[in-house]
Amino acid sequence: MKKRFFGARRALGIAGAFVLAAMWLTPFLWMLRSSLMDMTQIFQYPLVFVPSPVQWENFPNALTSLPFFDYIRNSFTIVLGCVAGILFSCTLSAYGLSRIAWKGRDAVFYLLMTSIMLPYFATLIPNFVIWSELGLTNTYVPLILPSWFGVGTASVFGGGMFNIFLLRQFFRTIPPELDEAAFVDGAGHMTILLRVIVPLSKPSLICIGLFTFLNTWNDLINPLIYLSKENRYTIQLGLRTFIGMYNAQWHYLMAAALFAILPALLVFLVGQRYFVEGIATSGLKG
Repeated sequence: MKKRFFGARRALGIAGAFVLAAMWLTPFLWMLRSSLMDMTQIFQYPLVFVPSPVQWENFPNALTSLPFFDYIRNSFTIVLGCVAGILFSCTLSAYGLSRIAWKGRDAVFYLLMTSIMLPYFATLIPNFVIWSELGLTNTYVPLILPSWFGVGTASVFGGGMFNIFLLRQFFRTIPPELDEAAFVDGAGHMTILLRVIVPLSKPSLICIGLFTFLNTWNDLINPLIYLSKENRYTIQLGLRTFIGMYNAQWHYLMAAALFAILPALLVFLVGQRYFVEGIATSGLKG
């Protein structure tokens, strides 16, 4: 009876996983379906789920109707700058908040964590005014430079402060005896960070890199606010140009969007093992 109960519970769990997977995959499958249709088929009623005929030309037409590859290059420029900045600044901050004892450390950490509750859009206008007065709009500086000071892009995870929290929680799990042994051998804090802490924290660092890559790659609001010259557009702004004031080229938009998610999908597939390990070994597990 007990085995039958656990078997039924396991079957129910598997069925639930399939249902959730189907829910998450439905928008992607709909986008794939629409990318292979013309405008008439997309809005045909009753709905058509299988393209007939398949419009393969949507992909080359979508990618050549705009300087799409320039947009991809611009996005990668911003993404690489943000990932490098977040890893550098958040690692230093988390080390100082977890491995160095100084007066008021915990109070500063709690103060930083309260900023997670501050809505990003509450600071959007003041930030824009500052960058505008500095004459740095229409450049990538407002999009990249904040990452080098521990401030990430807007996200459900609180941007850079979440990354600092994640790393701090992981650094605290590393035995302090390793630091003491390194100090005895004459090492300083920077040596300990680079040769002890960072090598032991690769899963969490990769996890943060993935978070930052995905958030920055998918970011629309910040490029929309700071960039107005088309030659500086990111991939998300490029996709937006398929939607005009009076009409939208939905078949081209879906084809280009399918192509645009490939880098993020590949990065996640390559790093998903480290992503799960980084979450499981940090303070997020409870």
